[in-house]
Amino acid sequence: MKKLLAILMALVLALAFVACGEKEAATGDDTVVSGDLAKIKEAGVIKIGMECDYAPFNWTQTNASDYAEPIAVGGYADGYDVQIAKKIAEGLGVKVEIVKTGWEGLIPALQAGEIDGIIAGMSPTEERKATIDFTDNYYESQLVVVMKKDSPFASATSIHEFAGAKITGQLNTFHETVIEQMDGVDKQVSMETFPAMIVALQSGVIDGYISERPGAVSAVAANPDLTFVEFSEGNGFVASPDDVAIAVGIRKGSDLADSVNEILAGISNDDRQALMDEVVARQPVTE
Repeated sequence: MKKLLAILMALVLALAFVACGEKEAATGDDTVVSGDLAKIKEAGVIKIGMECDYAPFNWTQTNASDYAEPIAVGGYADGYDVQIAKKIAEGLGVKVEIVKTGWEGLIPALQAGEIDGIIAGMSPTEERKATIDFTDNYYESQLVVVMKKDSPFASATSIHEFAGAKITGQLNTFHETVIEQMDGVDKQVSMETFPAMIVALQSGVIDGYISERPGAVSAVAANPDLTFVEFSEGNGFVASPDDVAIAVGIRKGSDLADSVNEILAGISNDDRQALMDEVVARQPVTE
């Protein structure tokens, strides 16, 4: 009996060592590896969340095209984010599925496993890094102010020339916080979407809103009555590199990072700018 117990104890210890070895091999340290990459490749599809409402980064259209991808709930999505998603899917050897999700729902959807990644013009801020991980940047931009062409602020050359202006930004983005850098502005309640801000601007509810330059170019192209002002160094907004950069959001501890970063590294800066120019040129006339 003692010999039998000794043999059983030895087996238990051996299994425990094997299990520990497998865990160490999988994690290396205490970092949890999610296995997202294997799941995506097994399914043959990567699910990407985006608003589909933020041209030129992403938008919704009714017609199919060589550039657009079907949206899970219907319609088609195109834009810079869609093209980046397609390149990532191609590099992983899978198909891409666009999951149209409101801005506020993107991170919760990622955490719940409803999507595999966020490619939605999202900046890798420190606040967001506390809940999700990010890949390397796939675009960098600058902040501008969008307004009507006949606005008294259209000739501004500094962010400090907007005293009395009613300015807003998108809800739960760093655009809200930089408004405080503008001397004497009348900061308005933040809005959920850029189309909503455009309507508010055209109706006179606000005098301007904060945007990244590509989004402003898109808004002006679709709305000839609008313009935007950009600022030279020292006269514009102060923002961290992470705030003005855009990266792919992935789950905490996801093993997607290395593979996606390798794919992004293969897209040169010239190719990225050319890709942005192309999507701006074919964006919808109206949003």
